[in-house]
Amino acid sequence: MANHTVAETIHVPYLEEKGILSWILSTDHKRIGIMYLVSISTFFVLAGIAALLVRLELLSPGKTIVDAHTYNVLFTFHGSAMVFLFIVPGIAASFGNFLIPLMIGARDVAFPRLNLLSYWLYLLGTVIILFSLLKPADTGWTFYTPYSIQTGTDVILLTFGVFVLGFSSILTGLNFIVTVHKLRAPGMTWHRLPLFIWSSYATAILQLLATPVLGITLLLLIAERVFGIGFFDPAKGGDPILFQNFFWFYSHPAVYIMIIPAMGVISEVIPVFARKPIFGYKAIAYSSLAIALISFLVWAHHMFVSGMSEVAATVFSFLTFLVAIPTAIKVFNWLATLYKGSIELRTPMLYALSFIFLFTIGGLTGVFLGTLAADVHLHDTYFVVAHMHYVMIGGTVMGFFAALHFWYPKMFGKMYNEAVAKVAWFLVFVGFNVTFFPQFILGMEGMPRRYADYPPQFHTLHEISTIGSWILGLGILIMALNLLRSLTNGEKAPDNPFNSLSLEWQIPSPPPHENFEKIPHVTDWTYGYGKKNNQEG
Repeated sequence: MANHTVAETIHVPYLEEKGILSWILSTDHKRIGIMYLVSISTFFVLAGIAALLVRLELLSPGKTIVDAHTYNVLFTFHGSAMVFLFIVPGIAASFGNFLIPLMIGARDVAFPRLNLLSYWLYLLGTVIILFSLLKPADTGWTFYTPYSIQTGTDVILLTFGVFVLGFSSILTGLNFIVTVHKLRAPGMTWHRLPLFIWSSYATAILQLLATPVLGITLLLLIAERVFGIGFFDPAKGGDPILFQNFFWFYSHPAVYIMIIPAMGVISEVIPVFARKPIFGYKAIAYSSLAIALISFLVWAHHMFVSGMSEVAATVFSFLTFLVAIPTAIKVFNWLATLYKGSIELRTPMLYALSFIFLFTIGGLTGVFLGTLAADVHLHDTYFVVAHMHYVMIGGTVMGFFAALHFWYPKMFGKMYNEAVAKVAWFLVFVGFNVTFFPQFILGMEGMPRRYADYPPQFHTLHEISTIGSWILGLGILIMALNLLRSLTNGEKAPDNPFNSLSLEWQIPSPPPHENFEKIPHVTDWTYGYGKKNNQEG
């Protein structure tokens, strides 16, 4: 055990107080984290149902269950909800809120009331987006002009909802940065910080700097539709490509807002279940900041076929390859941590290993899309769909599931059924690959994405992909039922069921309201598994 000196706490669990107002008005970071977790999980389910309907429509050529317009509405809702309501706030807002103060030895975040306002803004944004479903948008989640300024659907309400969500993201990022700087416990130096904190810190920087660009872009789009100003309308001298530049200047850093927190989760899970110190701690920590920095410089690789100059295309292609370096540092260091480790294949570890395998495929296929000649052929095909999902689901969602199973006992004080959780993992892993791997082949054969119909020669691969989506959905359903059942019927969780050295595991499960009766004094490195008096940093 780590020599974190923690005074004995008065254990009044944060879950003890009942009633909806005790949650909605609470400034306790743990309750806000749980509210985010419940909210984003709800939209994950809704977006997932939309995805299942999309795949069902693509089961066979021609109309299967819906017409082309309804198909466009379904994939627009799926993309918008999955990106803006689940993946962007996912790990950062839910687990970040719950864990950051616990991991650094603080009683709460720096600005508790601002934290609650962030959640209320998230709820307000979701309500606005749900109202947009009365006349749902059909633009896709990217809202590309000029179609988004011409369609008769309710693009304004949807984009305004995303605009409001942006304020929630900005305030959360600001809160986390100040918390990490100002509220670390004595002895919690920068090089003793858990790697999840480093990843949350890098994510918060991206949230703070990149999100305003999206807000401005969406306001310009709304102004275009309401006042016909002509920013993006070529008929009025505007430039639709300008919208793409603005949108991707935010949205590519947003990819790392989605993935860096998941990388932090993997960096926490692997040392615990390999019973080894994390390999290359400083390299992993600083690579999070490097990814955040480089992510601002690669947005135009989404636009290689939009007519940019050869020089610009070459520069952005090079920068795209450059971002692979800090990402590869993490992967190699995780593998080095696993090497000769005493590996225990508990459910969080299974999801962590799945992350490494699937995210690596997603990253390597990104090299194809960053290569100019290959991208001309693969752009806007199902190859891009597969690549994106291997990064987003194979990466972010697998990291989310790893975090959920790893910290579930700490958050709720209950243990889930391990055997059922492993069955769910197996179905999720198999279902995911059966769903999305055939889409790489579809893309290479020329199947364009976002189409409601396709020629008969693509039928077999689409059919396999749809069957895979059912397996994936079944796995997620079993996982959800297992975790929900454990809330009421699960065994009481020990304070530290996985024998972690991290600070949050040294207090009761679930944690007390104030986290620590006395702020701890940190004397050891978080990852000193199998080593005595490890003083890393």
